[in-house]
Amino acid sequence: MSAAISQPAIAVTDMLIGSVRPLGPNGEASAIDKHRVAAPLQLTVTGLAGDEHGDLQHHGGVDKAVHHYPAEHYRAWSNDFPQLRPTSLKIGAFGENFSSIGLTEANVCLGDVFRLGGATLQVSQARQPCWKLNVRFNAPQMSRWVQDTGRTGWYYRVLNAGEVAPGDTLHLLERPHPDWPLARLLHCFYADSLNEAELRAMTALAVLAPSWRRLAEQRLQSGQVEDWSRRLQGPGASEETP
Repeated sequence: MSAAISQPAIAVTDMLIGSVRPLGPNGEASAIDKHRVAAPLQLTVTGLAGDEHGDLQHHGGVDKAVHHYPAEHYRAWSNDFPQLRPTSLKIGAFGENFSSIGLTEANVCLGDVFRLGGATLQVSQARQPCWKLNVRFNAPQMSRWVQDTGRTGWYYRVLNAGEVAPGDTLHLLERPHPDWPLARLLHCFYADSLNEAELRAMTALAVLAPSWRRLAEQRLQSGQVEDWSRRLQGPGASEETP
């Protein structure tokens, strides 16, 4: 049963899409460079109309149809990491599709169902930061900083397709797992990463993206955390201990 709904409606202040382009000195295919749109767009189970993904193995798909990144994180990045170029800390820098003020990993829970315009969305997982953020921000440790701070943003799956527009409000309809804010999920995944009780609890969360449940199951079976080096540092990175 869902918990009582008390969260106020939050406006999506910016809606962004991007096309696949070469990224960085090696020209890796990426659509992380998003630009704002002003007109309504159709939102389908695979994402916003016109939005592309450069690596379909790790980005996009039904469980990662839309990426939401809190606008308030940008000030935190600027304050905590002054070495980051101010020109890089603008809405869309993290490849987000939605930006807003008032929703963060602390008050959004796994499985939350929102109505936005004519569509219905469900929070499916937090973001797993990858090495392309290092290139994007010209900061070799950016992906690690995103992971360590928990400022990852999150993904939605689309339960019902429909038209959405900048300025539409996210109305929380259901909260099936009020005890699983994304901050807890991130702590379990990246900090207390071999906590058996938490891992078992994660495997029982049917709303959690299957890839995350598989990783929790693998950790339980092996007693080890998967190697993060390729994800955080890119192809050719040496194996590291998380």
